[in-house]
Amino acid sequence: MGVLLSYILLGLSLAAPIGPINAAQLDKGIKNGFWHSWFLGMGATFVDILYMLAVYIGAVSFLSNEFIKLFLFAFGCFVLIYTGVEGLISAGKINRDSRAKGDTVLKCFFSGFFLSITNPLTILFWIGIYGSVLAKTASTYGEKQLLLYSGAMFIGIFAWDVTMAALASTFRRYLAANVLIGVSVVSGLSLVGFGLYFGWQALQLLLH
Repeated sequence: MGVLLSYILLGLSLAAPIGPINAAQLDKGIKNGFWHSWFLGMGATFVDILYMLAVYIGAVSFLSNEFIKLFLFAFGCFVLIYTGVEGLISAGKINRDSRAKGDTVLKCFFSGFFLSITNPLTILFWIGIYGSVLAKTASTYGEKQLLLYSGAMFIGIFAWDVTMAALASTFRRYLAANVLIGVSVVSGLSLVGFGLYFGWQALQLLLH
């Protein structure tokens, strides 16, 4: 159970940093309510699932290779620490100046989808982080546990989407900036922590 919770926490940490998707979710929630914000987040989450499946299908067969493991851990370390530090630096910087008319929930879904899939860093993000998770899980628990712990990551991402939509729609224009800054700082520190952990795993493989 503790291992499952750690993967759910990882999913939450990956989704929580204030970035384009979360800022867009806040914007839609403040203007249009829960469902618009949630569907935008689900559009982005659908892209995450596509990338997770792509990495899973292509990575499982060669995860036993020590060089591949070293690369995935090292790359995951870099991406996680970079993302975490970037989240800490940009904590609280959310643009609330733009104002748009209401959209349908379907439009919001595709808005989140295209916002995520057109980001050139998204695929690198998932190759580095999810590839690292696959490498660690396959070497520690075996391939049978990959889907279980991948699902736990998705639960964390899904839970954060619901949380963001609920926060934005509940507080609307009175959303507390200090709360957002605090969440961004905590999630940034969590990502840096995970990055250091993967870096330690890479160092151990290199020393062996």
